[in-house]
Amino acid sequence: MIVAAGRGSRFGAAVAKQYLLINEQTLLQLSVARLASSAYITHCLLVIAADDTTAHTLNFELPVSYAQGGAERWQSVSSGMQAIAQSGAADDDLVVIHDAARPAVTTADIERVISAAMTEPYGAILATPVADTLKQAQHQPSDHNLLSMQKPDPDSEAMSNNQRYYSQRTIDRSTIWQAQTPQVFRLGKLRQVLSYVANQQLKITDEASAFEQLNFPIRLVAGSRQNIKLTYPDDALLLSALLTAQGQPSS
Repeated sequence: MIVAAGRGSRFGAAVAKQYLLINEQTLLQLSVARLASSAYITHCLLVIAADDTTAHTLNFELPVSYAQGGAERWQSVSSGMQAIAQSGAADDDLVVIHDAARPAVTTADIERVISAAMTEPYGAILATPVADTLKQAQHQPSDHNLLSMQKPDPDSEAMSNNQRYYSQRTIDRSTIWQAQTPQVFRLGKLRQVLSYVANQQLKITDEASAFEQLNFPIRLVAGSRQNIKLTYPDDALLLSALLTAQGQPSS
């Protein structure tokens, strides 16, 4: 399953970022092609917005089918999960969930995380140990009164307006990992945790965090740092260079 129902608001482009052209192909086509490189994957479900008129016009490296996404990521995943179940998947089958904005994931990493999930009761995700020193920030209000202890939102208007932030403390990074996709889960367990998210009206940023809410252990599989996510305009340059270096399939 590739989740491609978002608008990519942080990217700031007029077109949804999954349809941004990189090396003459859309981000979505590139991500499907990368999944197609794995012997485990022979079909892809694309979860797209209700008003998406682009996806059906594209050619893909795999046979694809479609499901309608929702307002929140978990709703899109839930819709895709239902479509997969209706196609005949069993509760113990594995669902591979990937972001359209991660077209540089390596074949080896895709197969490594799927192989790991096969041995787990709940699932496994690609992730990388954090390498950089992490700082918790304080925000200094414009009136220069006492420093606020409020955690800054990197995507907030305040941050974009270059308001001042100061280092409060260094965070121990020894147990901190940065989540990637694909994320691979047992279908029945995924249904259970997403039902819990819906009932509790929780905000989650990836499917693994839904499993964490119920203390279901999800295995972390070390992935390549090449598996970057296109979030900001500068990321497009990095992805273009990475895909070229990796030998991106020609369009």
